[in-house]
Amino acid sequence: MTQTPTPIHETVQKHYAERIRSNASCCGPASASDCCSTDSNLYPADLLATLPEGETAVSYGCGDPVTLASLEPGQTVLDLGSGAGLDCFFAAKKVGETGHVIGVDMTPEMIERARSSARRLNIQNVEFRQGYLEELPVDSNSVDVIISNCVINLAPDKSKVFAEAFRVLKPGAKFAVSDIVTDGPLPDAIKNSLSAWAGCVAGAVEAKDYLAMMEGIGFTNISVTPVFFDKETIDSAIADMSDAIELKTISRDDIYKAVYSAKITAYKPA
Repeated sequence: MTQTPTPIHETVQKHYAERIRSNASCCGPASASDCCSTDSNLYPADLLATLPEGETAVSYGCGDPVTLASLEPGQTVLDLGSGAGLDCFFAAKKVGETGHVIGVDMTPEMIERARSSARRLNIQNVEFRQGYLEELPVDSNSVDVIISNCVINLAPDKSKVFAEAFRVLKPGAKFAVSDIVTDGPLPDAIKNSLSAWAGCVAGAVEAKDYLAMMEGIGFTNISVTPVFFDKETIDSAIADMSDAIELKTISRDDIYKAVYSAKITAYKPA
């Protein structure tokens, strides 16, 4: 069955296509632009040091799934929603020449940018495939570790994403992602905003529901570690919403308490 794009898919795709067009690369010359700056809040210094000299890192994510995954040489890694490729490039360094990294993203501009960066940086053990997370272009039982960085929350059918992740993982394989979840329901004005979906807010589900979906698919040993945002980060995300949400009706305190990033790990039974 071929995945039919929904209005949410189309909005998210347009949003990130515009963002990547405004930046030179996920990895670019350090002097290229003020917007292409290293995000030291997301990645540890030892990981950033694996980038070639003169390169800086730009991430659209909310965490560091590469470190969370504890990758080992020789593994096959799949990045769900790989964007411009930054986490794939970090993962490629970790798994080494005997390993392989696959990035999947639905946005053509992201795939093109990631492939271009891989060629320029001469990273040979990585490939990028265009596709939807709900219908992964990846063989069953072929992946040792899945990573993802603030992307699953963007998917309108998360249960299908988890089912596909479970399908492609080998028995005993690991799922390690950073994602946005909530502790309690979001206001309707946020949930019904398409730009809030693109901004990684409206699509976030309650942590308990996220875990229930994963358990229902068959994942085991699920662990969730919350990482709360500061108020400035959430204010900035809300300010970026382009469809004139009536913020006067929304309690900011409710949003501050509800929305957070989470480090999530789980396993497919052996």
